[in-house]
Amino acid sequence: MKFYKDHYEVVIIGGALAGLSAALQLQAKGVKDILILEKHNLPGGLATSYVRGGVEIEATLHEMMSIGTKEDRLKVGAFFDEMGVDIDWLTVPEAYRFVETTKGIDITLHSGFKRMSHEIERQYPGWGRKVYEFMKLCNRVYDSMNILSVTPMSKVQMLLKHPDFVKTVGYTASEVMATFDFPQDVVDILTPYWIYVGNPMSSLPFTIYAFLMADYFRGGSYVCRKFSHEMSMKLERKAEENGAQIEFRQEVEKILVKDGKVYGVRTKRGDEIHCDYVISGAYPNKVYTQMIEPLSEVPEGAVKMINGRRLSVCPVSVMVLLDASAKDLGIKDYNVFSGDTMDTDAIWENYKTKGPYRYITSICLNLANPECTPEDRCQFSITALPLSDPFLDVKEEDYPALKRKIAKDMIDQYEKTTGVNIHDHILEIEVSTPVTIAHYVGAWKGCIYGYSHSIDDHAVARLQMKEEDHYIDGLEFAGAFAISGNGMGPAVTNGRAAAKAVLDDRAKKEAAGKGNGAKGNAEKKGGAAS
Repeated sequence: MKFYKDHYEVVIIGGALAGLSAALQLQAKGVKDILILEKHNLPGGLATSYVRGGVEIEATLHEMMSIGTKEDRLKVGAFFDEMGVDIDWLTVPEAYRFVETTKGIDITLHSGFKRMSHEIERQYPGWGRKVYEFMKLCNRVYDSMNILSVTPMSKVQMLLKHPDFVKTVGYTASEVMATFDFPQDVVDILTPYWIYVGNPMSSLPFTIYAFLMADYFRGGSYVCRKFSHEMSMKLERKAEENGAQIEFRQEVEKILVKDGKVYGVRTKRGDEIHCDYVISGAYPNKVYTQMIEPLSEVPEGAVKMINGRRLSVCPVSVMVLLDASAKDLGIKDYNVFSGDTMDTDAIWENYKTKGPYRYITSICLNLANPECTPEDRCQFSITALPLSDPFLDVKEEDYPALKRKIAKDMIDQYEKTTGVNIHDHILEIEVSTPVTIAHYVGAWKGCIYGYSHSIDDHAVARLQMKEEDHYIDGLEFAGAFAISGNGMGPAVTNGRAAAKAVLDDRAKKEAAGKGNGAKGNAEKKGGAAS
């Protein structure tokens, strides 16, 4: 009996959130003949966990976007519900605490547009109302982006139905924020999330910034009770229940193309598997330079596209298991953004180095998920989000010392900012860098956040260029590098978008086939009559 069938309708490369979401979206629309090939022994990619000191540790997820409350489900939360994937969501207690040491700013914001604007009003009287108006603008742009991403419209329709989106689409976050005349302290307080989308505020498109702010503050943030791996495992189980074949430890080395069209894949162990469509979780950079067979089938435009896009940021994290509870240690905040400046251009330059980093974020998972460790333990992480380039030339013999230095610098900075002693309570410690990411999941240059969002290349621009950027018939991409951008929530959205592209192409070809069949029958009838 063969391990694989002779032919599948869709082969999905990668069993991470994007690939699994693509499978569920296809299945929901009637496509059942699906093969998922995952090179690791578990699903999920970066949505995973590990065990140290007998305790399961969250590997990556700080907070999940686009979930929303049960009464106001946002798109990712609604998708999980619709697919019958029951995740035990836990609400994160606050959006963030922000500490800027040079100016002495120290403020904690919670979700809810009114609540966060009132919190700013208390420290900066007279500005709460304007902050609320600003957040409502972000929310209108957020709603427009969700609609326009799935509903094609003419420019006139867009202007009539989505005026705020049209008015702001060509401007940076800094430019739009400047029209509200906020004092610099308020600008700084509204800025911390910028780093997750990989561009300074001066060049970050307002549409991306607005989407991020509205998503976090409208619906709040969430974590999974059983860590991010809960999403991976439940998505995988549901896809398999629906009929998908999922095989682990099966790495795809080649995507087979003939005359501009995909016809299959080849695994590392030599299996040649034929299919109509391939959805790739591998970066276009790797696909177009190493995986297409033969490489002569790679169009020149595809190479220009990957050369023209800039990789976004990548986490450098210090993850520790501590020997006491958060309460006993004096840790009071789930999420703290801190640094000596909020000049994002200056931070961006700093992030082109191997540290020390001027801007960090810390997470104490126990404050959102009290049962994530035994009562007398605590899991805690400190993260910076630099570019991966500085790590590409690190020599093997220098790497352990570099990680120790990064860990010490980050811990010292957090302790100086908060007054909390971390160093003396460490039971287990892991330090991850782009090198770690590249080693364990194979992300291109260790980058997990896809391509950076710039004013001329972001979700809106990419959506407009979707057809032009489609180079090989039957090949779609799903992952952090796809249209919606980076993060676990967008990965789910990107998976669904890849599935929709397959479904649209499938329907188009079926319609064309029926049309040709009808035309042929008409010609036959005409010929007989003559």
